[in-house]
Amino acid sequence: MSASNGPQAVLFDMDGLLVDTEPFWFEVEHAVMARLGGRWTPADQRALVGGSLHRSVAYLRRRAGSGATASHDDVASWLLDGMAALLAEREAALMPGALDLLTAVERAGIPRILVTSSEPVIMDAVLTSLARHGVEFTGTVSGADVSAPKPHPEPYQAAAALIGAEPRFCVALEDSPNGVGSALAAGCITIAVPGIAAVEPRPGLIIAESLADVDVALLRDLAARAAAAPVPYG
Repeated sequence: MSASNGPQAVLFDMDGLLVDTEPFWFEVEHAVMARLGGRWTPADQRALVGGSLHRSVAYLRRRAGSGATASHDDVASWLLDGMAALLAEREAALMPGALDLLTAVERAGIPRILVTSSEPVIMDAVLTSLARHGVEFTGTVSGADVSAPKPHPEPYQAAAALIGAEPRFCVALEDSPNGVGSALAAGCITIAVPGIAAVEPRPGLIIAESLADVDVALLRDLAARAAAAPVPYG
């Protein structure tokens, strides 16, 4: 399989890339930390961007200190229930350029796969919101679908495998250092649209200010370059 006519798939992160859920996460994390008796800051939120539920829970409990008695499962439940409640009350805003790019990729006939560290209950709530805008995906990979979360390459490897694609012919779009690390480690063509956490330039990484700066012509050009490049070995 090659990608001379375009990428075999476009792999989209969710939180902070397609939908602006980060304010929701901050609100919920702040409330959970208050229950644990600690204080939550924007710097703490930045530390968790793009991470798994397990990592977030461990961070919150560690940040709360020895006085916190809530179990891992308790904290996980507070986070998930809080986010689910907020997403049910308020629709997360689409990020600039997200709907246009999603629509253009669909019209071009390129598979769209959602690759998120969020748990299924959060992913499903966002998918319901996106469906109201006519957005559907060819497939999804959630935090529950992998044994090793971002920045491990497994999420993006799993996404490509859903349609029998090769990661090096897929374009991954991410907003966080963890997500970028995962996509690059999987061998994907990777575009970063940095959000609240800074993404440092790296070899092979394209950085865009907004999804509005990404179009199908760019995706096709990047895929064509990948198709013309020597096959990696090792």
